[in-house]
Amino acid sequence: MRAQPKASHFIGGQWVEDPAGAGFDSIYPATGEVVARLHAATPAVIDRALAAAAEAQKDWAARPPVERGRILRRAADILRARNRDLSVLETLDTGKPLQETLVADAASGADALEYFAGFAATVTGQTIPLGRDMAYTLREALGVCVGIGAWNYPMQIACWKAAPALAFGNAMVFKPSEMTPLSALALGEILQEAGLPDGLFNVVQGMGDVGAALVTDPRVAKVSLTGSVPTGRKVYASAAEGIKAATMELGGKSPLILFEDADLDNAVGAAMLANFYSAGQICSNGTRVFVHRAVKDAFLEKLASRAGRIVLGDPLDEGTQMGPLVSDGQMRKVLDYIAQGKAEGARLVCGGARVGELGCFVQPTVFADVRDDMVIAREEIFGPVMAVLDFDDEDEVIARANATEYGLAAGVFTRDISRAHRVVGRLEAGTCWINAYNLTPVEMPFGGVKASGVGRENGHAALEHYTRIKSVYLGLGDVDAPY
Repeated sequence: MRAQPKASHFIGGQWVEDPAGAGFDSIYPATGEVVARLHAATPAVIDRALAAAAEAQKDWAARPPVERGRILRRAADILRARNRDLSVLETLDTGKPLQETLVADAASGADALEYFAGFAATVTGQTIPLGRDMAYTLREALGVCVGIGAWNYPMQIACWKAAPALAFGNAMVFKPSEMTPLSALALGEILQEAGLPDGLFNVVQGMGDVGAALVTDPRVAKVSLTGSVPTGRKVYASAAEGIKAATMELGGKSPLILFEDADLDNAVGAAMLANFYSAGQICSNGTRVFVHRAVKDAFLEKLASRAGRIVLGDPLDEGTQMGPLVSDGQMRKVLDYIAQGKAEGARLVCGGARVGELGCFVQPTVFADVRDDMVIAREEIFGPVMAVLDFDDEDEVIARANATEYGLAAGVFTRDISRAHRVVGRLEAGTCWINAYNLTPVEMPFGGVKASGVGRENGHAALEHYTRIKSVYLGLGDVDAPY
């Protein structure tokens, strides 16, 4: 299987290759096959991308917002028209099943482009009456933005960052994860086809050193990262050193609370989505499932039955429901966590092992009788491993749910809507769901608190993170000076 791009980088509307950069491979996780060979960006390539972005941005910001929106809307239409081809590309790059990528990746990216295309022309400032005088505000683009992506949703993340940046008059240099480098290049070509002027969306490849060079460059006004907490700490510190705006969407160890009156079938379905979709490789996953003791046994029985029917296999087969983990290293990490869960005394309900010798497949795994102090209940695993914990009352479970450094997401299942709102109001999480989980429409702001990040992506909140306010005082009379 081959998905070799025309070159490793897309800069100023042109394909760019520099063999002097360190070589690395995109590997299909289902078989271990190399699907593409690329090179990391050298300092010369990084400089070329930032220079192209800086040169193109001022003219772009001066264009009518409706014109910017029109181009993004055309790009959304192209993404949708090519959804299957883009989904196959994403499956080869990530290992996620085609059943998932057809609905959750390029399609979600198109939604973001369409949403911000419509948003662009609605952005206005304020007028502030001051008696004789007045003041007004302007919303201005920041300038050159850097986006750093993660490997679990490469196309979606690229669009979530590029769409608001471009809609509001910025340029972007985007660095995808070195493990999933391909779909961002396809996005760059599609944006150009839709009419985006050269230099406004550039893609450079590489590892952490490339990201660091981008973040610390003085031409960069804003940084948006999706990644792990350790990476976020480094990037946020570098951005702070340069007094740059920053959005950090990081990891989590999110609680999903199931009360005794919850619709059990829906709760089981949500718990599975919150742990097994994308083979568990979703930052907002509800990996600590708190189940009221009164319904614990019934929940586990239904869960084990349904988890045992999940179809693992060839990700390119639309009947496959769960694919491999993204890499051999990630698989080994997840298997180590499973071993720790067993060693610490958690009860293995189902799964718990690798599947086959080819590819990076791990069974959907459920542990019960998990304690709060166990490693599998404290650390982000990023794999198909669910920890089920018992609880007895509302105050207790809220305190336990909040007892973590993370605060990305949380979920509550109950038929008591008053209790649902009351509990959500006390949970320390940036994104919450009631009787649902992991639904992230572009209209809704997404992001975390505590160690899970700063800022928000999507929704109207994105305006605050891709523009700045300029205040203008307008004097309409004589200057009243005491001198």
